[in-house]
Amino acid sequence: MDAAQGNARGVALVAHPHPLFGGSLDNKVAQTLARALAELGYVAWRPNFRGVGASEGRHDEGRGEVADLAAVLAHARGGAPGAVLAGFSFGAAMQALLAEQLRAEGRPATRMVLVGIAVNHFTLPPVPADTLLIHGERDETVPLAAVLDWARPHELPVIVLPGADHFFHGRMPLLRAIVQKNWGV
Repeated sequence: MDAAQGNARGVALVAHPHPLFGGSLDNKVAQTLARALAELGYVAWRPNFRGVGASEGRHDEGRGEVADLAAVLAHARGGAPGAVLAGFSFGAAMQALLAEQLRAEGRPATRMVLVGIAVNHFTLPPVPADTLLIHGERDETVPLAAVLDWARPHELPVIVLPGADHFFHGRMPLLRAIVQKNWGV
């Protein structure tokens, strides 16, 4: 996006919300994450999941979607070691699954940003301790209590946006600022 591949800090792969419920690379949370990471110096990639927009295939309940993210990431980083994984809702869950796969392959993600992660729809592995986990206080799709229950045994801090719903309506500037201020540059 904003940084040229050669001068970038690395690659950031951003995954959008559930494709069967209107999720696409144009989702405003996915766009906000991509912008925030691009401003931090990463080349941000926002692919559509299979069957969305002009992409081929059809929804595969998360199995094919993780494989697709892995393929895009392999292409995007072109042999470079690390990458940032970011996602929103379904996309955040897919990134947690991809991170587990990358760890098992000895190519772990450099950092993760998971927003509104769909912990109540998938059995998700633990994620690295430095993961930015952001959630809305009034999320009606993924209750905050479910996220806290998932995060607690892994001792993951959760940044809660007071009054925010699942889609963070009216909160994009705050979401962007939280990512950037908590990056530790």
